[in-house]
Amino acid sequence: MSFRRWRVSTSIALLVAACVWLSGPARAELPAALESLAKLRTGNAQFVASPESALPIDAARRTELAQGQKPFATVLSCADSRVPPEVIFHASLGDLFVVRAAGHVADRAVLASVEYAAEHLSVPLVVVMGHEQCGAVRAAIETPAGKSLGPNLDYLIKAIKPAVTATANAAEATRLQAAILRNVEESVNTLVGDSAILRELVHANKVALVGGYYELASGRVHFSEPVTSVAAGK
Repeated sequence: MSFRRWRVSTSIALLVAACVWLSGPARAELPAALESLAKLRTGNAQFVASPESALPIDAARRTELAQGQKPFATVLSCADSRVPPEVIFHASLGDLFVVRAAGHVADRAVLASVEYAAEHLSVPLVVVMGHEQCGAVRAAIETPAGKSLGPNLDYLIKAIKPAVTATANAAEATRLQAAILRNVEESVNTLVGDSAILRELVHANKVALVGGYYELASGRVHFSEPVTSVAAGK
């Protein structure tokens, strides 16, 4: 599947433009988001080219961070052991505010964590990163309706089911990937739809959101095209 035209769309009008920074005058208002995305791209390119390279971490940086933190991006990702954001983006201590949950399901604790980073740490970019062969999404596809896996797994699968339902007609060979990509979109919608804090920050062009998809074997992260303010306002 080509990602050249992958776009995270949204059904939430008040999104006004998660990732508005590529459209018209709003671009000038979110240089920090552009810079953060560029850093993530550069770090991921280094990881892809030289995965054995040591992460840029040293004792001096550790000591410096004892005084406080100023991460440049928030990454909401799956809890899968193969998908550590700091490694994938070749980041140092204090660079990323990472929130992880199976299937990157945005429950209230996740929402509060992302809100904290955006409002109190002034992190300008939120990345929702799905990944190839996601077990949580696969479970949501394969678990029959009415079958219980226990209250906690049932909650998780219920949260992912909208993505599964929306991609029910996808070809069998691409069904899982289609559901994973749609689940990224659903998480973006949840972040903005269920958080007044994030919604207001996005509306004020202080925070941008973007989707990501990580390939396990290549190590490459594909980023979605941003939702523009023009498209969201229509």
